[in-house]
Amino acid sequence: MLPLWNFGLLAFTSLFTVINPISAAPIFVGMTGDKSAAERRKAALKSSLAAGATLLLFEAAGGLIFSFFGITVPAFQIAGGVLFTMISIRTLNNGREEVEAEAAGADPSIVPLAIPTIAGPGAISTVMALVGQAPNYRHRIALAGAIGAAIAITWLVLLAAPWIVERIGRTGQRIVAKIMGLITCVIGVQFVINGITPVLAGIIKSAR
Repeated sequence: MLPLWNFGLLAFTSLFTVINPISAAPIFVGMTGDKSAAERRKAALKSSLAAGATLLLFEAAGGLIFSFFGITVPAFQIAGGVLFTMISIRTLNNGREEVEAEAAGADPSIVPLAIPTIAGPGAISTVMALVGQAPNYRHRIALAGAIGAAIAITWLVLLAAPWIVERIGRTGQRIVAKIMGLITCVIGVQFVINGITPVLAGIIKSAR
């Protein structure tokens, strides 16, 4: 069991890197380019709150999902780690996959900005994998705090998105995406190792 502060740091780092708000910034700018500054601020807040609520919902329901489907924690750690790693490899190879708005003029705050740009499959899988590593309520509170911190920073980045996109340019966006992708890949591999270790230990114990 990880110490509380180690778990909180792991949770925040994992979520922040997979959400990667710097890479989400150009998507946000592209989808809100025809809106006023006030409307853009409202869209940033709405998207962030919706994404945060989604991730917190999966954290709260994590134990029920495990019980209902008979899923073991190591199984979800392995599956989440594999998905985490696949997303990071795609990012390293191609950069972040952009999400198109479903209809011109539609409000993109919930779909596709909140889901799946911010709270996408990678972020949800990360939350579920971390739920499996939270042995008590203090770790669950730390996870909720990590979700809140990652979403708060994402909201600030979205507010500053036009300035960020203008300053760092496409080259800077690619560099940030590659760095985040590499960190995400390492965390994904660690999740797989965390899931495989108890399985192998059980197999070795039963073989003796």
